[in-house]
Parts: sequence; C-alpha cells; structure tokens
Amino acid sequence: MELYYKSTRNSDLRVSASRAILTGLAPDGGLFVPERIPALELSPVELKSMDYHQIAYAVMQKFLTDYTEEELWDCIRKAYDEKFDTEWIAPLVKADGRYYLELFHGATIAFKDMALSILPHLMTAAAKKNHIDKKIVILAATSGDTGKAAMAGFADVEGTRIIVFYPRDGVSKVQKLQMVTQKGNNVDVAAIRGNFDQAQSGVKAMFEDRQLGKELAEHGYQFSSANSINIGRLVPQIVYYVHAYARLVEYGEIRPGETVNLVVPTGNFGNILAAYYAKQMGLPFGKLICASNENKVLYDFFETGVYDRNRAFVLTASPSMDILVSSNLERLIYQITGEDAQKTAERMKSLGVSGRYGITEEMKEKLADFDAGYASEAQTAEEIRKVYERTGYVIDTHTAVASYVCREYETRTGDRRPCVIASTASPYKFAKSVLSAINPSLEDRDEMDLLEEMPSVSGVEAPKAIREIREADILHTTECEPENMKDTVKTFLGL
Repeated sequence: MELYYKSTRNSDLRVSASRAILTGLAPDGGLFVPERIPALELSPVELKSMDYHQIAYAVMQKFLTDYTEEELWDCIRKAYDEKFDTEWIAPLVKADGRYYLELFHGATIAFKDMALSILPHLMTAAAKKNHIDKKIVILAATSGDTGKAAMAGFADVEGTRIIVFYPRDGVSKVQKLQMVTQKGNNVDVAAIRGNFDQAQSGVKAMFEDRQLGKELAEHGYQFSSANSINIGRLVPQIVYYVHAYARLVEYGEIRPGETVNLVVPTGNFGNILAAYYAKQMGLPFGKLICASNENKVLYDFFETGVYDRNRAFVLTASPSMDILVSSNLERLIYQITGEDAQKTAERMKSLGVSGRYGITEEMKEKLADFDAGYASEAQTAEEIRKVYERTGYVIDTHTAVASYVCREYETRTGDRRPCVIASTASPYKFAKSVLSAINPSLEDRDEMDLLEEMPSVSGVEAPKAIREIREADILHTTECEPENMKDTVKTFLGL
C-alpha cells in the first residue's frame, strides 16, 4: 500500500515520498509527515539475523513506497559502503552498564552521516522519478555537523548545488575546519555573524519566499533541504534504532521482546523523533529520554507544556545542541493535536510572533512515551571524566549530556531497564573539551595540538576525517550578517 505524506499545517496536501524528499519543506511552511506510521512486521528474532543494509531496506521500504526495490537497494548500497570505518555501520559499545550506540563512523565522524550519506541518492532518484529538469539547490543551516555531512554527501553530485550557513562563533574548531576545507565544484559555505537559530530562521524564510522561488525557477534552480526537516533525513534515522535493538538480541544482552529505554542528546528534535517513530512501528522501546544541555528549551517544554524560546542563548561545549527553535518538534505537536493542521499552524505562528506556545493537558498526556533531563557544562565535563575513569571509554560532549541524563533518570525513577544512549559524535571532533574534562591541566592547550593526545587516551586511531583537515587548504571564507543571507545565496548562484 502506497504511503503518502501531508503537511503539518495542511492535511489536505498529499504528496508521494519522493516528492516530499525533493521539496523538503511543504509550500505552506509545514513539515511533511507520513499519513500513518507503518508496522515493521518483523520479529526481534528475524531482525537479529539481518545486517545494517537489510534492516535499512526493511524499514525504508515501508516509508518510501514509491521507490522501487532496485532504486532503494541502489541508494542503500551507495550510502553505507567503505565511507564507514566499521562494517557494522553503527556499532554498540557496552560501558558502565549502558549501551552506547556509536553513530559517528561515517565520513564526517558525526551521526548526521547516517542519514546524509543516503539523502543525495534518494534525492537524485526522486528527481528522475518526478522528471525534474531544474538543478536542485540544497539550502541548509547547521549548528556544526549537518552542514559538513550534507556537503560531503552532495559534493559533485550531478544536478545539485549545496549552500550551507553556520554560526561563525558557534562551532568547534574541528567543525569549522571540516566545513571551510570542503571540496566540490557545487559547494558554497558562509559563516553568519549570529547563532544557529538565526541561520535556521533565515533558511526557512528563503524556502517560504515565493518571489525568490520564482527568481530561482527562472534561472533553472529549485530549493530543497538537507536539514532534518526533510523526511528523507528522518526515515534513515529510524534504521539505527531498529538495528541497535537487533544487535542487543543477537548478542544475548536482552531477550527478544524485552523493553529497552533510549536516551538521545537532542537539539532540533529529529534524532529522538526517529526513535519515537521506531517505537510506533512496533519496536519494544520504553521511555524515550530527551537530553538537553544548558539550552534546555525542550526539557522545559516536557516539564511544563510550554515551549518558550525567549531566553539567553548559551554557547556550550556541545554546540550541535545549542538550539532554541527545535524545528522537528512541530511533527510531534501535529500528532498530539490529533493531526489538527490548523491548531499546529496556530502554535507555529505564535512561536514566530511571540516566541512561545503552550499545549493542553490532553496533549501533554499524549507525551507519556517521553521523559527529559538536562546537564550543565560542569555536569557534562564530569560525566566524560567519570565514564573514562571507570571504563577507559572516551565519549564526546553531546554523548556525555545523554549519559549524565541517563544516570539522573535511573536515580530519579528507579527504572533499571537496559538503556541505549545515542552517541552522536566522535570525541575527536571535540578534543579540547573532552581531554580537558579528563585532565583539566590540558585546558589551555590548542585544540589542534590536543588531537595528537587523543589516540593514547582513547586507544582509538585518529579517524580519516581528522587526518585530512590537518593538511587541507581553506576554500571558503564568506561571512555575512543574518539579514543578508538571501543576498549571499543570490551571489553564490549568480542571480
């Protein structure tokens, strides 16, 4: 049965999966959601005998129903290949009584690779299916990881351009170097003199700018998105949660059907929403625990039922979570309103105008699958040190937020079910923060120098991505004010 997608702000809009992937954002500014969440219809015993590629196909063919079997397998094989430094693609590591799901073994050593390795192939296949004759311009805002992963995925892909905006002072040195050294004749990068939320708002405004869209079309271009607002990003993220459960069964760590909790470090809400979709497909997941850093807008939302971005923006050691406008939460809001597009649109309008909205008690009751916690900067650093001292395992700053929240949740609730923590980035990506947490005497050392220390501390060789940036030339130096993002895009495209 074919699965169609509708907008969170207009339930009458109905498009195929490939059209939703091509478009990225719905014309009314809403996000595409599946009309229903399909059942996986595979038992844990069946899943445990399947590898990552097979599980990817089993999950994605349920959501991307207008792709043929051949098209989907072609995309999967091209995505999950030797770009990953482990045949498991997303291995599980047991440490300190918990299971860390390592999602950073791709080309840019962050979890965004898991979806952005396949999105370019899904998109180019979609363009052919829909007879698109315009060049697709991928427009993205990044808090550090999405941009590089998108650039790596789309670099020199025929029929595409990619333009990425990032906050100049809101990413780590390694993240910045990864972006400004990215090769590709179709790649452009710009730093904005502002924060991620301003970059994200600027990108969304361009998607909704009909005059700009008309101007693009006249020059043979059309926008699409590589951010997690694109359903082609969200669906591949479901896969690794299913794969993690399968591996736990295979390793004998849990019994088939046993319930497992998930803790996800969360900024834009896409990664934990994918876990929610996996649970709705039938996976026996218990609590989905949303872990925030000091920008704890999501924690406050789950505690109070009020989403309020009117607060100080904090630059933290976990920059990919430094977000006050969590775009993917709109998909959850739509679901808990009973799929009421008008009520969802009203709340999103309120967020745009006043910076806040609330939910009803009835809606709040529908959030029972979720729990939430947050970690301060000091608690994050302490968690890195504690896990290392107990086990010798080195985790990055984002993973440490989730690890701390997991520990706090277990203490607060007494819930001792097995727990999987989404480990979203390699510690190499945040070497200074990680190593100074383990050994405070290293705090004044240069981040690039500290990369030399990481192999002896972690016992893990430097990933290829780190080795490459140390020798790479700076290729992108454009900077702009947030209000000049549209002009920057037009300059890049020669409009």
